[in-house]
Amino acid sequence: MDADRRLMAPQRRFFSARDGLQLSALDWPGPPPGQRVGQRGGWTAPTPLLCLSGISRSSLDFEALAECHAGERRIVALDYAGHGESGRAADPRRYAGPEAVQDVLDAVAALGLDRVALLGTSFGGVLGMALGTLRPGLLAGLALNDTGPALQQGGLETIRDIIGRDPGFASREQAIAFLQRVLPPLGITEAAWPEVAERTYRRGEDGRWHPRWDIRIVDILPRGDGSAVGPTPDLWGFFRALPPVPLLLVWGQESQVLSARTVQAMRAAQPEMALCTLPGIGHAPSLGEPAARAAIARWLAAMP
Repeated sequence: MDADRRLMAPQRRFFSARDGLQLSALDWPGPPPGQRVGQRGGWTAPTPLLCLSGISRSSLDFEALAECHAGERRIVALDYAGHGESGRAADPRRYAGPEAVQDVLDAVAALGLDRVALLGTSFGGVLGMALGTLRPGLLAGLALNDTGPALQQGGLETIRDIIGRDPGFASREQAIAFLQRVLPPLGITEAAWPEVAERTYRRGEDGRWHPRWDIRIVDILPRGDGSAVGPTPDLWGFFRALPPVPLLLVWGQESQVLSARTVQAMRAAQPEMALCTLPGIGHAPSLGEPAARAAIARWLAAMP
């Protein structure tokens, strides 16, 4: 059993983006060749799963989900520039959406991912919609975690307030107390809060707990006056132009970012899209919810 766990453990990979900035990803292996799916008399690996996190989040958010499917298919979770173990940019404009899309394309090229099932949380889902237009052949399927082509400004302001500062907590317990106060309802158990805090903050050389992201990332989010770094793309155009691949929307019913009205409009625009609704959950679902895990498993099963 221990040997099997080691074989399925992820590797931390580092590679260069087009401008030389170092990017990072966690990479879980797929099944060994003898267990792969047969097609037309040969053998082929199942479609890899590419996981893209929300703004300020990292590849660590997908560890539990990846462990559920490790050994079934290759799973890669990316750290964007300025996030997690990836490098920090000199200019925060480097973190904007168009640059992040290019980083994803750099990542799939560096890691040998020709075609993927893409699972994107919040900002990651926006990137997935853009990629569906810019590189439609890359997507074998797209799952959106509490995100869509229209996002609520009130929810974005709450996100701005959290990610735009470094509290420098004196202890992990202080970080937990802060997160319990500011995060929306996410169904997090008391026993899980330490892990949530450690995925969000890490202890620095000064002994204090600091964000796992460059807080200047806040500059790329739309502001209350509607301004943003660079032009705002037509996300509805991206969504309607998605290629005919399996689509899934996971929606936290208490989300302050994705409204019920937008979800209804998304279903009208893409009638074949599966919907997983999570009552009592805000932005963004952890994907550890039983209903979310079952929905993702069904979505992946459509892409052997």
